Amino acid sequence: MVSDVEDLDSPVSVPVADVEAADQLASDEIKDRQFVVALARGLEVLRAFTQKDSVLGNQNIAAITGLPKPTVSRLTHTLTRLGYLSYSERLGKYQLGTAVLSLGYAALANVGVRQIARPFMQELADYAGASVSLGSRDRLSMVYVEHCRSDATVTLRLDLGSRIPVETTAMGRALLAALPDSERRYLMDRAARHDPANWPRVRDGIEQAVEDYRTRGFVISAGDWQSDVHAVGVPLIPPDGSPILAFNCGGPAFLFDRRRLTDDLGPRLVNLVRNVEAALLRR
Repeated sequence: MVSDVEDLDSPVSVPVADVEAADQLASDEIKDRQFVVALARGLEVLRAFTQKDSVLGNQNIAAITGLPKPTVSRLTHTLTRLGYLSYSERLGKYQLGTAVLSLGYAALANVGVRQIARPFMQELADYAGASVSLGSRDRLSMVYVEHCRSDATVTLRLDLGSRIPVETTAMGRALLAALPDSERRYLMDRAARHDPANWPRVRDGIEQAVEDYRTRGFVISAGDWQSDVHAVGVPLIPPDGSPILAFNCGGPAFLFDRRRLTDDLGPRLVNLVRNVEAALLRR
């Protein structure tokens, strides 16, 4: 489903959402006097590193973030001194340092729903021979904060920290379907600007997901993200008012046809979320 990690010399991908964020920095400085652009730029440098692009040089980072290379050089030097990046003399490139790892674990620890949801997720994964994941939104991506897989030989090769698109995946569409109309339209507008050629098809899929969530409680992505991946998604609206999360369940298309998604896995994932909601209310 997901391509193997590329060689270090392969072209660096530029996430759409990260380019958009870099374009916003100058306007944010003008609109918000409290906005610290230097800090925002440093964080954009850290965000440039992904599972796919885990080792980057200053030129790569400049291309991803849209920041001037001299600015990037100063930021990477500072972040290295602080332990957020580490530098390889042999490669002449950077990778994330242990200070970022400690922040990541602290963030995961604060997502208390993970511990509650995991037993239910593992039970469904074992039953279905599937992958079951929990994610939160980061710009136009969903980031896995919990992941369970079965012992089946064929499952999706994703794990904690994996990023998937909001607009074409079951997890992302589930979250979009649960958002207030104004927020959903805002995110759809931003996605449309970066992929106008495919937007009519993507928009139709999101609108269908909103209707499916209203009538069935779950959404489907059958080959919309990757042609060989089918999944269902259900949002979780935490009772404490924290940001909406979303679950998915799925795997290879040849094992999870639409009928199985609709008649079996969708209702089971809805039941999983209801169990998690009930457990959260009892805390």
